[in-house]
Amino acid sequence: TDWPETGRLALYLLGLRATCPPPDPSPQRSLVTWLKYYLEEDWAGSRRHGHPLTSYYQYSLGVLALCVHRKRVREEVIRRLLAAEHHGRLGHAGGSAVDMEAVVALAFTCLERERLVGSRLAAELRTATHRVKRRMVEAQGPDGFFGNVYSTPWAMQVFIATNACRAQPAYGRAMAALLENLDAFTTTATMAQALPALHGRSYLDIASMHCQEEQDTLTPISIEPPPEMLGNMTVRLVVECPQPWCPQRWLYDQLVSAHAGTSLLDVLRAATMQGPPKFTFVTQDTPQGPFLSSVMGLEARQQQQSYWQLLTAPDTSLQRGVADYRPEDGQTLILRLSEW
Repeated sequence: TDWPETGRLALYLLGLRATCPPPDPSPQRSLVTWLKYYLEEDWAGSRRHGHPLTSYYQYSLGVLALCVHRKRVREEVIRRLLAAEHHGRLGHAGGSAVDMEAVVALAFTCLERERLVGSRLAAELRTATHRVKRRMVEAQGPDGFFGNVYSTPWAMQVFIATNACRAQPAYGRAMAALLENLDAFTTTATMAQALPALHGRSYLDIASMHCQEEQDTLTPISIEPPPEMLGNMTVRLVVECPQPWCPQRWLYDQLVSAHAGTSLLDVLRAATMQGPPKFTFVTQDTPQGPFLSSVMGLEARQQQQSYWQLLTAPDTSLQRGVADYRPEDGQTLILRLSEW
């Protein structure tokens, strides 16, 4: 790979701890060592830019996973996150990133709770977490979400971990909004973020689980598939690439016909069968589902902090992935190469 697998390994270690693994720590010890190595490589690979090679989201997720396993990290690693929070570097271009700030706050709270840092640093982490929570409340929209539907469970976990949910009215509004939009969580990764919040828990509770008391309550259930929607729909698909990346801003602008009720990913597949002009795209498998990595031969590169943003006209972000969002007949869908 071109960059460290910090986030993927962190999620794996969190999941491993939550499943109450066998007492033999040897396999876990090896994975923890690798995660510590990835954290160093993540930063060193992009030291001249002053940010991790992957993202602060993955970087802080790595710190959180190590803390849940009660493993210390170097103070310099923690202070990199503190500096990023203090100087407002955690947001995407053009706005805040609640999910990123929430993971940072969870990592800070875990380090303080597990007493993996000294008292002076713990006080700094506590102050930073208070600032993050204040910004989350300010970022709550009229719909009740902290940022969007997917970042809301992360934010709720911060209030839960810091025992602030009862004293914060914004938490209750977020819970109500989350309960009304559970159909948005269709992948294992997004469900894993929402389920703890729905049960009043956070990822920090994994560290204090008493595995010998855990019972195997997982039983398979049969889920009826949704009824098929008959007929077709037609949407307008637009591909935008701003300067200086592209002299010609609009790379594609065509009507696309697809089966009604299908996902945006199916619409993109249908577009490849139509033409001219020829439409092309590439997706990359991630724990959160397919990620749109290339459109019309233009690749979104993490090193350049670029990504393909999904929108509906005129300028509304979808807040869902290509496999989750289901367009409606007559919509205009925009794929825009953007910076984060």
